[in-house]
Amino acid sequence: MNTSDLELFIRTADCGSITAAAGLLDTSPAAASAALKRLEKQLGVELFIRSTRQLRITAEGERFLLHCRQAIESLEYAKASLVEMQGEIAGEVRMSVSSDLGRNMILPWLDEVMDSNPALSVQLSLGDSLADFYMDRVDVALRYGQPEDSSMVAFQLTAVDRILCAAPEYLERHGAPQTPDELLEHNCLLYRLGDQIFNQWEFTSKISGQSESSKKVKVSSNRVCNDGDIVRRWVVAGKGIALKSRLDMFSDLKAGRVVEVMPGFRAKSTSLWLICPSRKQVTPAVLLLRDKLREKFKHLLESESVR
Repeated sequence: MNTSDLELFIRTADCGSITAAAGLLDTSPAAASAALKRLEKQLGVELFIRSTRQLRITAEGERFLLHCRQAIESLEYAKASLVEMQGEIAGEVRMSVSSDLGRNMILPWLDEVMDSNPALSVQLSLGDSLADFYMDRVDVALRYGQPEDSSMVAFQLTAVDRILCAAPEYLERHGAPQTPDELLEHNCLLYRLGDQIFNQWEFTSKISGQSESSKKVKVSSNRVCNDGDIVRRWVVAGKGIALKSRLDMFSDLKAGRVVEVMPGFRAKSTSLWLICPSRKQVTPAVLLLRDKLREKFKHLLESESVR
């Protein structure tokens, strides 16, 4: 029984398809099917029920799958530990990053870490939906907001404010809102996560002498997207006003492609977290990424504060 057969079995169970699993592992469907049959023969049980239309895992397969995952994880951790003893960080990290940060900020930082640690490999997934650590086979996720599941291990990387922003060209055409109520007269570019559209924005006055009472407004838009980076691009293109993390808009603010709007009010701040499903995923490689990201975000936000 070899590890490649076990890896194939895990991928097939996750994909629900031998062909899809074979594609991920760069092998042929025929070779993958033969490997699964070889594994079933060695175990003396049927792992999948096959039909012309579907592939369904058996009860025995479900039980073996759990132990398979644990065995592969333990083996990877053991390999990484041996290399770490030689002064290197090694192993594979399967990382999920939100679309804005992944495309526009994190990539060069990951390159720095990997260039300094040649034995480290990364599988990167970009997207804003919450990572399904089990189905997506993710070791660590970078997300805004502290996770509600207390069983997860979460490291706070930085606190960051959220800002209203728009392109100068949009403000020249439509004017700049000064109060939350004036946002009702503007096209407010909206983000959707699952079935929820974030169209209710809340602000607190920053003007000296005014109370700290909050004001909520339900804004409207002709553009809604489930990809935060698309919302950012709409803002830069002058299509409307958006409520975004300062980190997501950092480069655009610095280059003058967008400007902050409604300076007399502030939105609720947020925080950025590195999240692992359990302690087993907190490897030396994950801790290295945590420390590198904390250092980078600290330097970035401090430089913006000084500027």
